[in-house]
Amino acid sequence: MGFPAIEPGDIGDTGLFWLFLSYGYVLFFASNLISEGSELLLLVPSIAGIVGSCVLPVLGAVPDGAIMLFSGLGDVEEAQENLAVGVGALAGSTIMLLTVPWALSLWAGRVDLDGDGRANYARRPKLGKDRGFSECGVSPGPQVRSGAKIMLLTLLSYLIIQGPAFFMSGASRADVAANEKSWALLGLITTLGGFFAYLWYQVKSSHAQDVQAKKQEAVMKTMLESGQVSLAGAMAGLVYASHDPLAGGNEGGYGTNQLDQDVKAKISEVVRPFFRKFDASGDGHLDKGEIKAVFHDLGEEPSPARLDEIFDELDHDKNGTIDFDEFVTGIWSHVHRRSHESEGSRAVGEAIKRSGSHTEDDEEEEEVPEDIKDLAPAEQQRVIKRRAAKLLLLGTALVVIFSDPMVDVMSEIGVRTGIPAFYVSFLLAPLASNASELLASMYYAGKKTQTSITISFAALEGAACMNNTFCLAIFMGLIYFKGIAWQYTAETLAIVVVQCAVAVFAMKPTMTPVDACFIMAIYPLSVFLVAGLEAAGFD
Repeated sequence: MGFPAIEPGDIGDTGLFWLFLSYGYVLFFASNLISEGSELLLLVPSIAGIVGSCVLPVLGAVPDGAIMLFSGLGDVEEAQENLAVGVGALAGSTIMLLTVPWALSLWAGRVDLDGDGRANYARRPKLGKDRGFSECGVSPGPQVRSGAKIMLLTLLSYLIIQGPAFFMSGASRADVAANEKSWALLGLITTLGGFFAYLWYQVKSSHAQDVQAKKQEAVMKTMLESGQVSLAGAMAGLVYASHDPLAGGNEGGYGTNQLDQDVKAKISEVVRPFFRKFDASGDGHLDKGEIKAVFHDLGEEPSPARLDEIFDELDHDKNGTIDFDEFVTGIWSHVHRRSHESEGSRAVGEAIKRSGSHTEDDEEEEEVPEDIKDLAPAEQQRVIKRRAAKLLLLGTALVVIFSDPMVDVMSEIGVRTGIPAFYVSFLLAPLASNASELLASMYYAGKKTQTSITISFAALEGAACMNNTFCLAIFMGLIYFKGIAWQYTAETLAIVVVQCAVAVFAMKPTMTPVDACFIMAIYPLSVFLVAGLEAAGFD
């Protein structure tokens, strides 16, 4: 019996339908909590590297992994039957993520192509009217091609058990399971090795690090645009994590030679859209009124005297305007000052008072999402960490609690409809566990930049790699420790074929809506492929 204490077999068809919707919504909600909490941690530079390379991929695979784990619990006979739900979740998750959101993201992120067939992200408008399917498309960064190669490497784990399974036979499932046990152990070791190797690659690879840096910058932009943090709050951790760019100089100065180039590049990427928004003339210069408006958009309200000080020191030719490079230096100096100024404690006290709290450690002080940008930068970072931890804990707890009853519901749906449990979970499980990835990929792609489409596709490839390692390792563990027979040849072949097909498209320097149509068609065709292979005697 799962939690809540409702047995799917004891209720009618309508009740079963609503139970599926309820559990599905909870898992979707939990997946969003995990995603949101993970992204918040990217605003903490001291841990952003390990979060982007290790934490995000693992937490993204938790909902699918939990469904697979609970599908294989119970006695051997029950586990053998219910494991079809886990296989369906694994295949459905992998194939759906590599087809539906990939195709939709390609469509959402398409821009006009230039003369050499590459996406022109500099043109305005980016997408002309009445463009044909071959006249627009996307050109992701090289990280997508390297990600496709890594995805293909992780596919080799399937061959370790599937290869011998072609030739295994026995008088019963127990005999087959006994013959496959040693291969399942080898598969478990290999998938775990592949999992840790993939995390190591994420930490060490320059391509992977580039994607993580782009994702961090994208999250900062989103949080600033929505007003959830101020620029000083988002960048406060960067001040403490990096060396002091003003060391040895005048603490109040704004000289461009004092700003570390890596830090400058990160700030430039984050604030460039805000600068362009107020550069009405398009000449790359802003006057003092426009600079004040940009600061306001970034959640910063420097005093008139501070704004005059920044502007006067950066306006070297005294023409009443400053360019983008000068603006970036002024932004950093303002953030640096706010992160170290003594009046920060007073700002904290005033913000806490506005939120109805009485002490710094009071519970109410944690519940001020609208007021967080009014807090001092260091306090914003502390609230971000705490909120991220709450979201991750709550999301993970909901996944653990509701995955087990969700498996029972999908199994019962299969029994009542006469549809094999594999097909039920193949179609339904991704709706609950992967909908957040679909929405996130389309959101990033919709920004129509090379960076955003690279983030979108790389995240989908990363999800497939985690399914090929982390989730498959859970599968191999169940096969080995529970003595379950591996009888999923058709499903395995479908997973391998689909990933190879999508990898071919990912290797292309430019993809068009024509490619999106083919990629979208792979999803329903994969179901027919499994059915055809099973009808032909595979499994």
